[in-house]
Amino acid sequence: MSPALATFPSFRRPYAPHPLVRAVAVLLLLFFFLLGVNGLGDAFKSLGGGLLESFFAATRNPFMGLIVGLLATTLVQSSSVTTSLIVALVAAPENPLPLANAVPMVMGANIGTTVTNTIVSMAHMGRKQEFYRAFSVATCHDFFNFMAVVLLLPLEMATGYLQRMATSLSGLLVGFGGGVEYDSPIKGALKAALAPIKAAIGAVIPSVRLQAIVLVLVSGALIYFALMFLVRTMRGAMHSRVEVIVARGFHRAAPIGIILGMLVTFMVQSSSITTSLLVPLAGAGLITLAQAFPITIGANIGTTITALLAALAVTGPNARWGVTIALVHLLFNLSATLLIYPVERIRNLPLTGARRLAAVAVRSRTYALLYIIMLFYGLPALLAVLNQLLAR
Repeated sequence: MSPALATFPSFRRPYAPHPLVRAVAVLLLLFFFLLGVNGLGDAFKSLGGGLLESFFAATRNPFMGLIVGLLATTLVQSSSVTTSLIVALVAAPENPLPLANAVPMVMGANIGTTVTNTIVSMAHMGRKQEFYRAFSVATCHDFFNFMAVVLLLPLEMATGYLQRMATSLSGLLVGFGGGVEYDSPIKGALKAALAPIKAAIGAVIPSVRLQAIVLVLVSGALIYFALMFLVRTMRGAMHSRVEVIVARGFHRAAPIGIILGMLVTFMVQSSSITTSLLVPLAGAGLITLAQAFPITIGANIGTTITALLAALAVTGPNARWGVTIALVHLLFNLSATLLIYPVERIRNLPLTGARRLAAVAVRSRTYALLYIIMLFYGLPALLAVLNQLLAR
């Protein structure tokens, strides 16, 4: 930057926190995130079985579980928040969400997370060629995740292989260490930090049931805002590095792109950031759909780290099942990658679908808007109707 330009406030570089300050902020935000997960577990323990029975009964049908996961992720714009809440529900000390109910919810969250980069692509609507490239890169994520659910949900319903594999792996992880008990200082700190929150709620609200409901809301807010600020902090630290890493991976072999997508998403703790970064690059013509696709798949796998982090915070007799559903999330995305990507004809299906949909969207902005509305809201309505028909 020119010294002359640097003298004007509008041309000065924005303030960048010291790396140590940013590291402390990341640790504090992680702590608040885990505190929220822990608080949810305690809240559901206090709620008892009566209030949750209707919810569990509704999600017993896989279509309804899919709807819950999809809508929750669409509303909060983050699959990380949704999967973290699912982990807390499954690992609740009392009246936990059954694992079978939670699996379709995780799959629905995978579909819901694609809404962010699809919305980002709408910024290119003013220029047809840019919009075509951006919209096709955004929607290939939609098509891939849809294919994953169409292939794996019936397979899981018929065989339960995701649950069985995840249960076996969680048993190995929980049993690792030869049965030596370890009193985690992190869990102790979480319990100590949660105590004054519960005491403050109890001092204002006399009803135990209402206390539990307020604790659910407070814990959910902690998870949401901690993840939101964590993503912003990590994005500020990693943004330039992310661009360099992704740019280097564009012309590499596809497996390298998948690994890069995983690493970038792990670093920024958000698949939405990774995939949304690809959209403007595609709109500008810097990358092609074929180059972006492997990185998108890698982002799907990398986003599962948040559920695993959430699983580390849970305690009590059902803690293992929190780890299990987090592993289901990981195995689901790995299975989808292995089923879809290696075979060229199958791999081209989401790419062809994205190109054709982009061609239709370019003809009219209305079609693009209708696509978003129908995918993320019309589909849940259709599944709800199917659920009602199956219940008769």
